[in-house]
Formats: sequence, structure tokens, C-alpha cells
Amino acid sequence: MKAVTWHGKRDVRVEDVPDPRIEQPTDAIVKITSSGLCGSDLHLYETLGPFMGQGDVLGHEPMGIVEEVGPEAGDLKVGDRVVMPFQICCGHCWMCERGLYTQCETTQVRDQGMGAALFGFSKLYGEVPGAQAEYLRVPQAQFMPIKVPHGPVDERFLFLSDVLPTAWQSVEYADTPDGGTLLVLGLGPIGDMAVRIALHRGLRVIGVDRVTERLDRVRALGAEVVDMREVDDIGEEVRSRTAGRGADAVIDAVGMEAHGSPVAEMGQKLFNALPKRLSATVMNKVGLDRMSAIYTAIDAVRRGGTVSLIGVYGGQSDPMPILTMFDKQLQLRMGQANVRRWSDAIMPLLLDDADPLGTESFTTHQVPLADAAGAYERFQKKQDGTIKVVFKP
Repeated sequence: MKAVTWHGKRDVRVEDVPDPRIEQPTDAIVKITSSGLCGSDLHLYETLGPFMGQGDVLGHEPMGIVEEVGPEAGDLKVGDRVVMPFQICCGHCWMCERGLYTQCETTQVRDQGMGAALFGFSKLYGEVPGAQAEYLRVPQAQFMPIKVPHGPVDERFLFLSDVLPTAWQSVEYADTPDGGTLLVLGLGPIGDMAVRIALHRGLRVIGVDRVTERLDRVRALGAEVVDMREVDDIGEEVRSRTAGRGADAVIDAVGMEAHGSPVAEMGQKLFNALPKRLSATVMNKVGLDRMSAIYTAIDAVRRGGTVSLIGVYGGQSDPMPILTMFDKQLQLRMGQANVRRWSDAIMPLLLDDADPLGTESFTTHQVPLADAAGAYERFQKKQDGTIKVVFKP
């Protein structure tokens, strides 16, 4: 089959790889009809190369049609239309029973000290072949796949794999009071969808970015915007709009590759220049993230407010302003999205003919799998209005 494979920093290729097969009784094989390109994929493309292997298959936002099932795949049947969460979880361990699917004890990557295995996401998370491919082996198929109706376009349901539950969790964790102000830092796919969810709940939303197309999208939805290119101090700008207090809650949807952190950016480049075994060891131990987004969140949130951290960070010992956080009496909530915890709550919005979250128009670029390398480059460079890419194998 054809699949998108990793070969080095900014080097992804579409190659022939072996077809997946049933390996465990709880496996299924799914023929992929759509697969998203995620901002997290760019961390592998740019920064986390030391944890990648030559030829690793990328991608963790899939949906498709079940082609084959193992004998213990529950009620999953050939022909079912399904969306796969990005994390692999069993549904019955102690963690899963408490809705902490990203901590699944059946699939935890214990040799790396990490949580549940993820599709297409490096040795840190199990090096499981990903979904930017023609077919996907789906472990834990007795629980994990989300069945969706046949008929509507894929994009109505595709974002249940990651974007929707990740954005949903970020808004839940922000816990903005009724009538309150939510600040969203970063208006890529997750930040954009978080804005949509928050507006749907009746919140006042302020979105921050530096890319014109992203700002225009959320402004058209009814959010206020702050263009980073025009404001010297985001915290002061937000306080000027909130009676001097700051936002009730802030979502950091940016993560480790934030703009405005030149020293950390240089550090990331130096780590990647080291021999691979050495750079992985160093990156596991030190602070390597560009921290400007989280620092902005801590500054811009009001006293007693909440910072919801949904952007991916990778540093083990990044410096944090603990005195400020303590003095402001902040809550900090974070973590990979527990997809199946939120999918039932989200589903009615997707079944609504009005499409209240605008999922069918959310994608900016549908791209044949064969053009994956160009799509990665345009997404990484924020060219051609590229905000959300969906591959069509």
C-alpha cells in the first residue's frame, strides 16, 4: 500500500509499505477514506526527529471502512464506517474506566515512561504505524473505533479522531464561567475549533494569532481577535478589553514551537544537529520548548483564572514562573485529549443537519496522498492559506 513515511527533518515521502494484517484477536483492518494532517505531525516533521525511525508511517486522524476484523473485535463488522481516536485504548483497564483513555494501562508505552500508545507518533508513543496511508491496522477494535452513519461527507465526522475532542477538552478544562471571557492563543486547527465550541456555548472569545487567514476565519465566526503583529504586549491588550483583570481562562493551543522564543528555537535546532542517540537523551532531560505562548497565557489570565494547556510540549525541565502562578492563584490543566470521554457529547452536534460547528467547511485543503510532501511543507510554512489539510488516499 501507499503511505506517508518519515525520513528526516522536513523529509516525508509517499512510499510502498507492507499492507497491515491482523496480529491480535482484537485487531481490525480499516480502508482509509480520509486522514488529517495535524499540527502535532509538524513536531515530528521539524523538532522531534531524534525519536523517529526511518520509514515510520505518519498520521493519527483517520476514518474509513472496516475491511477485516479479528475474532475478538466485539460488535465491529466488515463494512462499518468508523473514526479512530488518535490514542489506542482498551476501554476496560483502571484508567479507561475513569475516562483517562490517554493513560490506558493496556497500551502504555512503559519503556519510554509515557502514556497510551498513539498512531503514527514516534518511539515515545509506541511507534505504531500511522494513518496517512491506504490501510490501517486498528488495535483494541473491540472498543476504540467510533461508528458513524454512512452517507454524509467524511469531514462531518473525521474530526472526532482528534481535532474535535482535543478542542472540546481544552474548553472543558478552561471552565470559563457563564458570560466570561476565554482567550485562545493560536488559531490553527485546534484553536480554531476551540473558538467554535466556545462561541457555541455563548462565551466571549478573543483569538490570538499572527496569520491573516486564521484571524479572518475566527473573526467571521464572531470572535474578537488580536493580531500579534500589531500588538507589543498581548497581556496588556487583553486586560484593556476586560476591565483591567485579564481573561477568565486561557487556552494555549500553540505548544513547543511558539513564535517569539528565538533562544529556545536555536536550542531546538542544536539538539537536532546532535547525533540521534545523544539528542534524544538530551531532549528527554532538558527544557527544549519555545515557551512564549505559555508565558503569555500566565500573564494574560486574570487572578484566580485557569490556563488550559492543549498545545504539545516536549521539554522535561522547562522553566516556569511558579511565583507568578502561585501569587495569581492559577489553575493549570493539561494533557492529551481523552477522545472517547467526549465523543458521545460531541456526536449530537455532528448529527445535526445545521452542522453548528461548521465541520463540513472546516477543511481548507483536500490533498491526494501522493502530494503529502508538498502539503507538509505548505502547512509548516503557513502558505497558501493552509489551515486544515485532509488527505484522500
